[in-house]
Amino acid sequence: MKLGNLSEKQRIALRDSTARLNFWIGAVRSGKSFSALLRFMQLCTDKTIDGDFVIVGKSEGAIKRNIVSEMHNLVGDDCRYSPGNREIQLYNRKIHVVGANDLRSEGKIRGSSFGCALIDEVTIIPENFFTMLLSRLSKNNAKLLGTTNPDSPFNWFKTKYLDRADELGAKVFNFYLDDNPSLSIEYKDSLKKEFTGLYYDRFILGKWVLSSGSIYDFFDEKIHVIQESPAQGNYYVCGIDYGVTNACAFVLMGYNNLTFPNCWVEKEYYYDSKVALKQKTDAEYARDLAEFLNGYYVRAISVDPSATSFKLELMRSGMSNIINADNDVLLGIRTASTMLQQGTVKICDCCPNLIKEIQSYVWDEAAALKGIERPKKFFDHAVDGFRYACLSISKFIAGNNNTEYESSFSSMNSQFINRI
Repeated sequence: MKLGNLSEKQRIALRDSTARLNFWIGAVRSGKSFSALLRFMQLCTDKTIDGDFVIVGKSEGAIKRNIVSEMHNLVGDDCRYSPGNREIQLYNRKIHVVGANDLRSEGKIRGSSFGCALIDEVTIIPENFFTMLLSRLSKNNAKLLGTTNPDSPFNWFKTKYLDRADELGAKVFNFYLDDNPSLSIEYKDSLKKEFTGLYYDRFILGKWVLSSGSIYDFFDEKIHVIQESPAQGNYYVCGIDYGVTNACAFVLMGYNNLTFPNCWVEKEYYYDSKVALKQKTDAEYARDLAEFLNGYYVRAISVDPSATSFKLELMRSGMSNIINADNDVLLGIRTASTMLQQGTVKICDCCPNLIKEIQSYVWDEAAALKGIERPKKFFDHAVDGFRYACLSISKFIAGNNNTEYESSFSSMNSQFINRI
């Protein structure tokens, strides 16, 4: 295994992570995840630990991108990944791959017994899954290794485990951006500019701070709003927040790699039945959408995952490029924030509802005090469509989700065929 030059902090964590519970906490790109992965791979060769190991993440796709690819970079063909079986073979050790994205996920590991677990981003794993996993680490000398960026100071992981680390005998390794000597000053300066407010405090400074106030507190109409689109888009993505009694919003975002900004919100559709005093049917919304998108090359229509009847109506009307929007709210907010902050996305001034909602989009402070991080559900329809579009288009730009989207198209079309 070629390790390259490890930082002093990485070496300390690699050497001292000998407890049952071991946590790597801190800023992005600080080297914590790499150090934890090295320790996990080292433990795969430890003959004092019996049984299978397990890697846990938000999804299997995230594990493949964040962990399996890095393992391949380190040891090549010694790491064999079987996505069909959700297993990795490394140094004659079987490693299970488990996505834990909701409360039902803990059923995936009931009855299992593991010698070691590596958790990618502990704070976004359901608490009941984490509790179940601890009970499954029943082999002699079993260990848990977990990484995460800081979150709310009321997050369950912070209050029940980090704050009780001494009592639990847990080892905690805190990492900061400057702990990674491989990063250039220019790159670190650029990284610092990508985050503001809450995310700067957490992802750059490594602080556990409460979400409060305006979500897009940096938004400035003079900077982020333009009079017209900079060019014809290479393609467009439409984000849709569907509503019957609540407002229904379509947000059309264009992309052109030769312009700056290379992403922009071209126009919006906004219908509030409470204001109009008339509800629209799915068929009426489908006709409105067809008119809204007429003349544009739309690569994907990213629809609120819960809008089942509307998606069926869209497919019935002949639209095939429909995907379930990624409804990871915090990831969507973070992605949209970064794109706005970098200036890579602007909003045309013909979108008054989106502009107004962005400026009134706030954290739910009552929920935050309970360790639950979410925006307040208040005038969030266009801004939800906006984050759907930002997530979809950012994944297209990254070029790592075409297969996922094609699977989504196929799956949804199959569901439609089965329904009729």
